[in-house]
Amino acid sequence: MTRRSFPVRKLISFALLAAMPALQAVADDAGTAAQVPRAENLSANPRLSVIAPAPDFVLFDPAGKPVRLSDHRGKVVVLAFIFTSCPGVCPMISRQMAALQQALKVPRLFPDKACMLSVTVDPETDSAEVLAKYAAGFGADPSGWRFLRDEPSRLKKVLATYDEWTRLLPQGEIDHPARVYLIDAEGRIREIYSLAFFDERQARLDILALLSEGR
Repeated sequence: MTRRSFPVRKLISFALLAAMPALQAVADDAGTAAQVPRAENLSANPRLSVIAPAPDFVLFDPAGKPVRLSDHRGKVVVLAFIFTSCPGVCPMISRQMAALQQALKVPRLFPDKACMLSVTVDPETDSAEVLAKYAAGFGADPSGWRFLRDEPSRLKKVLATYDEWTRLLPQGEIDHPARVYLIDAEGRIREIYSLAFFDERQARLDILALLSEGR
């Protein structure tokens, strides 16, 4: 069974910016559970069609520096939505991204050809200081892996364009879609991984495939 034949799949409708086409993508929201088996069958020659333009945004890193998604044109971007107090899914994704960071350094793709962005969905808890500490805990190299936030009212608009909702659970925890976006050098979404699909080994192969396009 390959990642593209995973049995539980849903169409996700995205609320895009005014001039953008509607985005529909296959993703598995069941990946919000803490324990989800990772796919073991990797695709050495992935076929990554264009899904939609990636909505642009400006957010801030822990040092207060603005980071615009479109400033990363020319690089492949891995974009994840997380929050630091998440008990299971988010640290799992962050560990995988830390492994991906190391894997991309070997062929010297990171940070010149590929980079990563992690956006908190809980800015009220994730202050700049909290986010910086979290990033350091995963060994994030700020030259190519930046953690981003903004004030809740402004961040809410960014999250909405990626259909990144949050829901408060009875125990006080936050539920949200566990998705990671693969964005090509032209700013187009080429893959949407749920936790069930996200594997840093496959992500590396997908990045290599995107970088080889047009050669």
